[in-house]
Amino acid sequence: MPGLLRGVARTAVIAGTATSVSNRVSRRQAERWQTQEAQQAAQQPAAAAPPPPAATPAPAAEQSTIEQLKELAALKDQGVLTDEEFAAQKAKILA
Repeated sequence: MPGLLRGVARTAVIAGTATSVSNRVSRRQAERWQTQEAQQAAQQPAAAAPPPPAATPAPAAEQSTIEQLKELAALKDQGVLTDEEFAAQKAKILA
């Protein structure tokens, strides 16, 4: 009977140690993945951020009114200009 008890105790210690090591490895791996995901998330918005909105497009003296309106519409489509900014710049061009 003492030999059986000793074998059961040894098995319990080995299983407990293996579980502890496995849990520690899993936690470390999860922390690494979280760190990598956080770094990727921090880099993506910076790379995908649109350029800062321009208050007014730079009108060239030789551009026709239609060309200016096309450029203005392109800026609005890209999200650089809001609807209000677009309307204000359009009014300036047409005035």
